[in-house]
Amino acid sequence: MDDTGGMLGRASGQGRVYQSSGDQYVSEHHHHYAESPLGLLTDLPSQRTVLRSRATAPDSVRVPLVGRIPVVLRDRSDLMPLLTEAVAGHGGVHVLHGLGGCGKTAIADAIFRRTKGTGNVDGLWVNASERVSFRSGMLAVAADRGARDGELRSAVEGSRAAADLVWHYLDHSPRPWLLVLDNADDPAILEDGGWLRPSPRGTVLVTTRHASHRVWNGAEMHHVDVLPEEDAALLLCDLAPDAGTPEQARTVARQLDCLPLALTLAGSFLGRQLLERWTMGEYEDRLRLNPAELIDQGAESQDSRQLIGRTWQISLDFLEAAGTPESVTLLRLLSCWDASPLPLTLLRSSELDAAGLPALDPALPGRRADAALRGLLAQSLVSLVSLDSPADAPEGHRAERYLRTHGILLDSVASGIPQEQRAPLVAAAVCLLAGEIPEGTTTAVAAGTVRLLAPHLEAVLRRVPDAETAVPAVELGARWSTLMFAAADYRAALSLAEAATATGGGLLGNEHVATLRAGHAAAMALFRLGSYEESERRHREVLRGRTNVLGAEHPETLTSLQELASPLSQAGSLHECIELLRQVDAARTRLLGAEHPDTLYTRAVLIEFLARSEAREGFDRQAARTVEACQQTLGEGHLTTVVARHNYAFGLYKFERWEEAEAAARAALDGRERSHGPDHSLTYSAQTLLSWVLQARGEFREAIEVARRALTGQERMVGEEHPYVLVNRAGLAASLLAAGERQEAGELAARNLDPCMRVLGPDDPATARTRIVLGEAQG
Repeated sequence: MDDTGGMLGRASGQGRVYQSSGDQYVSEHHHHYAESPLGLLTDLPSQRTVLRSRATAPDSVRVPLVGRIPVVLRDRSDLMPLLTEAVAGHGGVHVLHGLGGCGKTAIADAIFRRTKGTGNVDGLWVNASERVSFRSGMLAVAADRGARDGELRSAVEGSRAAADLVWHYLDHSPRPWLLVLDNADDPAILEDGGWLRPSPRGTVLVTTRHASHRVWNGAEMHHVDVLPEEDAALLLCDLAPDAGTPEQARTVARQLDCLPLALTLAGSFLGRQLLERWTMGEYEDRLRLNPAELIDQGAESQDSRQLIGRTWQISLDFLEAAGTPESVTLLRLLSCWDASPLPLTLLRSSELDAAGLPALDPALPGRRADAALRGLLAQSLVSLVSLDSPADAPEGHRAERYLRTHGILLDSVASGIPQEQRAPLVAAAVCLLAGEIPEGTTTAVAAGTVRLLAPHLEAVLRRVPDAETAVPAVELGARWSTLMFAAADYRAALSLAEAATATGGGLLGNEHVATLRAGHAAAMALFRLGSYEESERRHREVLRGRTNVLGAEHPETLTSLQELASPLSQAGSLHECIELLRQVDAARTRLLGAEHPDTLYTRAVLIEFLARSEAREGFDRQAARTVEACQQTLGEGHLTTVVARHNYAFGLYKFERWEEAEAAARAALDGRERSHGPDHSLTYSAQTLLSWVLQARGEFREAIEVARRALTGQERMVGEEHPYVLVNRAGLAASLLAAGERQEAGELAARNLDPCMRVLGPDDPATARTRIVLGEAQG
């Protein structure tokens, strides 16, 4: 008897063998044997009885019957020494558990081969994916360890406990052993008869998707996850060394969620192409269209465990058979969202019912949601995580647990959803997200929740299948973008708005009310991010659409007309801005009344443009009166009153009324801090204004202190080359120079000059001011 399993005799059929780049993949590891006179399978040279003919014996229990062997087993540096030591010390039962495709079998194979290479321990390998193959494999192990024909006959016929027979011979094995039970995804197979036992003569290593089951009690559990990014990139380079650079490999690895099976399939595809040689960059571009279909082109077999598009169906089939078909619908629901952490509150039973999930097939009533989730957790399809830092979680979510699912799994599941289920699932996903932020939620709490859930809404917007489902999704995108804008997270606001605009434009049309709202939100965010020309273009598009669809004096049309003034002012069209705002003021006064909040807000905004255009007479006539009207009608704490006060202080500064300006600027800063908090772009704007006033009054030390604080916050919030930041940095450099801090002033001006030239232009006042400060500091 040798290590290749010759003891099992001559086969009447052969396993299929596939060859690729020197790596062998063997599937269908079954041989059917002729029946002996005893009615049992025999090995012809030795006449050793093995199994009855109705059973299917494995080719060998001495060879790992696995898929493609990795060129190098990447990472796993924590597990390999631990398992190697366990095998050397006959270390009980070890269970490798994790998502399908994460490399559990590859680790077991590496340990098996390392063990075999020492010559001190026998390696035994059994396929535990099905009851029949498992029992036949374990009886073959007993035969390998010395079980006699009669004993095997008794076990096969049921007159002797099969598991006891196998473990008797394992416990009395003349040589130590490592027994791998591969793909034990239905732990009940091992539980029936007590097949999983520790032994003083060897080590049991189990691979399974099932993370929690009573049969694992007493075993040492090892979670196997995806690879670290660097090792994932190396795996791609191992298989396709000429397809791209290490950096390109890292990018593709991120797209593949660093899942070993996906990486292996992608690398194999890239490495074996003959007629058309794709680079990793080209593969990444195509990957965005249909990930599962492209990845599976790297497979050499249609074995479900070797296909991204099918491997997780094994787990779902198990859950359906186990009586939790709701897990299928829950995973489909999760696939509408993103792979980033998802708060468990989103899956409250009452909310699931209200979202229509009981009407789906399979039904997911709220009362079954807990069981459905436990099923997914047990099969390692999802995991529970906690956010390490309180800063990572919004207010109200910090004590919760979150769900995390791998992105490649979600893409694969989403691509396989039946067509008739797509719309109701997406509608439910949108409804559940909307329920997380009820109307009237405070801006701070809402913004924190939106920040956490924004990736999930963007994912839903990409999954929307039809116009009816698109309306609430696009509306929610526009509303959440507005919330993020109010919280000064302009990049998140723009991302949400652009995603909603793209979905609305594609399914509803560019002039649908929902699409226009998303487009307006995008234009607002673009302005705050310093993209003035693009903001103006988008505002004009939305204004045309709203005028066509809603009419020239609809409230939303008037809002577009009002907000167009901001990007126009950056192009120097101050008189046009004033005319637009006067037009909006007149319309709102006529339609809403002179003291309506919207009318007062337009007048509060107008104060700034009157000051910037140096319309002193108009400013004197209207500014103070508007501030007073806002105070009396809306109250001191109303945002419109705060805006009016801020713009009034700016006007006093522009017209060099320094003493009045300082008092007004301090009041404006206090109002901004009360309304927005200390860490908000508009609060920093008020600080900057105060620093300008203080510098004009000769209070250089305080001016510098306030300006530094504001500049640091602005740089963090909108970037170091935002136009506002460049202007304010130039102002701080001038204050430093005036205070005698020549070296620091020169360093700051030198840092500012190049971006001023590129972003603002050589003739911009901020560029000229920076140049002057630099010259004087160096002179």
